[in-house]
Amino acid sequence: MTREMIEIFHANENNLKDISVNIPKNKITIITGLSGSGKSSLIFDTLAAESQRMLNDTYSSYIQQLLPHYGRPNVEKINNLPVSIIIDQKKIGGNARSTVGTVTDIYTLLRLLFSRIGKPFVGYSMNFSFNNTNGMCSHCQGLGVIKDIAINKLINFNKSLNDGAIQFPTFQPGGWRLSRYTESGYFDVKKPIKDYSDLELNTLFYQNEKIPDNPTNNWHKTAKYIGLIPRIRSSFIEKEQKQYKKELEQLVDEQICSHCNGKRLNDTILSCKIEEKSISDCADMPISELKSFLQILQESKVQTVIDDILKRLSTLEEVGLDYLTLNRKINTLSGGESQRIKMSKHLNSSLSDILYIFDEPSIGLHPYDIAGINNIFNGLREKGNTVIIVEHDPDVIKIADYIIDMGPGSGVSGGNITFQGTYHQLLNSNTTTGAVLSKKHNIASTNKDFYDFYEINNAKMFNLKNISIKIPKNALTVVTGVAGSGKSTLITRLFRNKYPNSILLDQKRIYTSSRSILATYIGFFDKIRNIFSKVSSKSPSLFSFIGDGACPLCKGKGVIKTDLAFMDDVEEPCELCEGTRYKQEVSKYKYAGYTISDILKLSIDEALEIFIDKELKKILNTVSDVNLGYIKLGQSLDTMSGGELQRLKIAVTLLNNTGEVYILDEPSTGLHESDITKLIQLFNKLINKGKTVIILEHNLSIMCYADWIIDLGPLGGFNGGDLIYMGYPNGITKCSSSFTGKRLLEYIS
Repeated sequence: MTREMIEIFHANENNLKDISVNIPKNKITIITGLSGSGKSSLIFDTLAAESQRMLNDTYSSYIQQLLPHYGRPNVEKINNLPVSIIIDQKKIGGNARSTVGTVTDIYTLLRLLFSRIGKPFVGYSMNFSFNNTNGMCSHCQGLGVIKDIAINKLINFNKSLNDGAIQFPTFQPGGWRLSRYTESGYFDVKKPIKDYSDLELNTLFYQNEKIPDNPTNNWHKTAKYIGLIPRIRSSFIEKEQKQYKKELEQLVDEQICSHCNGKRLNDTILSCKIEEKSISDCADMPISELKSFLQILQESKVQTVIDDILKRLSTLEEVGLDYLTLNRKINTLSGGESQRIKMSKHLNSSLSDILYIFDEPSIGLHPYDIAGINNIFNGLREKGNTVIIVEHDPDVIKIADYIIDMGPGSGVSGGNITFQGTYHQLLNSNTTTGAVLSKKHNIASTNKDFYDFYEINNAKMFNLKNISIKIPKNALTVVTGVAGSGKSTLITRLFRNKYPNSILLDQKRIYTSSRSILATYIGFFDKIRNIFSKVSSKSPSLFSFIGDGACPLCKGKGVIKTDLAFMDDVEEPCELCEGTRYKQEVSKYKYAGYTISDILKLSIDEALEIFIDKELKKILNTVSDVNLGYIKLGQSLDTMSGGELQRLKIAVTLLNNTGEVYILDEPSTGLHESDITKLIQLFNKLINKGKTVIILEHNLSIMCYADWIIDLGPLGGFNGGDLIYMGYPNGITKCSSSFTGKRLLEYIS
């Protein structure tokens, strides 16, 4: 082979079955296949990991110990491997001060612009930073919000102090913190708080530190009295006590700072303006509006700065993020939005001969926006780079120069290469991916009759423009529209506020580690350990590999890791427990002929054949229903693919909740087109039980199965928020103003 190919020889990482493959350089290669078929194992765990490891090897030993350690992947060798840049779905790291403007450096350039041509002159660029003491609002410290204690959450007004009116840990009856109030002499401790006078309430909540006038005999002589609010603020909030983080989150309300009105900056900085706009006004504009504002500026001495800002704004537009504002907090972005921001930073790069690896970049994108990211991939290729994309979306797959399909199944049934070639060759191949891509899709021609509806009237939150909608009960409703059109605001906020018993499956990723296994996450492990406990008369902890049953040598990890300092760690199966994680005593006890470690080696479907316990079968059946029957009960969550984790999350949500309405935010994330059918079957089971399913989705296949469609738009941000269409699916294809309708019509034609 020439150097025009990346050559992978005998890859065996995870479920890969000794595969060898060549990937063309300076082309767009797309990796397809069922979720769990080995795509991530090949591209991220083998190709990308080896590239990062080899790059780290070029540094000195001292520098290497400061860098992330990448173990050598299970592959014989890889030839002609370029330096790789990975753009994954992980959210961008940051804190409450991180915004879209700061992570893209656009706000830094805006600060420079205002310091040069803003009137009046108020200082140099650092003064325009809300992280700088000269620029920040002193009241909120540049955060734009004030966190304060919600008294109605802290106090049960129907109870007395003795009965536990203060609803916060460490203020329990008999505790020393509560005694600071019950023994102060200020209150009738048997009187409900609702009957307190204004003076008593003020003393209870806000009193500054002082020595009580008439305390009881139990009052500590040197102690001082201080109101509840300042006590909790100083003892818990300001000290950020982590053990009470969850309780504090429930207790604290976040309100817009009344001094700066959420602008983060002080009045002096906000007085500096360009064309009557402050820097905060600019940061609050949607990307597209800010771009229009800057384009009219005629300032030759700062034209290079303006051009640089416009260039960066244009890249955000290209990836479908024109509805965002620079003030948008990074921790409020979805994984898809975070990925596209990372993509935009590479679009203007002049680097060549780089390997760019993307993990499902279409996530969160409406079909209308796909063309924009496809232009990015083409642009990177034209600069002489190699682009590899792990993807399920048909519109992205179409632009591939080369396609590698993994399979034929998932888990142990996957790990092989089932196809290599072009898109047209894939359509004619005898593969699952080829079959679903060439399949003709249809929308139901007959409409169901609906009589009962959930209604939202005059919705005005954020960009919603006074719209009213109705959602049929006992039906599958898809809410769609381009990114930023108002879907999440309408359903996950307003609908859930009106119908609080709705169950939401959001886009938060499952936390994974080598210690977290499937059996634990689905609630199976606790139940089976209790069964072993009963038949053996031993503690359930004996049957936990992180409890009393852990192997004393490997501490329940199943492997021994040897730290070789500057070199890669060496990991080998534990010789004492032979990788089972358990000490020898545990293997004496069996249930249905199996030890606890034997059970963890079973797949979901194998376990279904063995267990007759109703609770266990319910758990196993729910997981099997989302097409995860092949996964072993003891498999670590950190070895599962994104699609597998998504389906697992759906299963656990359905397992642990019983409600009338299920709301799912982009459930197709990470799923192959053939997995969609299984998902629809699951939704239909819920509907047949009288439930209502609402899906926020861009996937056209799911729209074809919908009973009812609500389309918002026409675009995102301030150009969105209108109700474009509401009704049966076969009607949206006739709606000329709907981008969804146009794309759906192409999809079924």
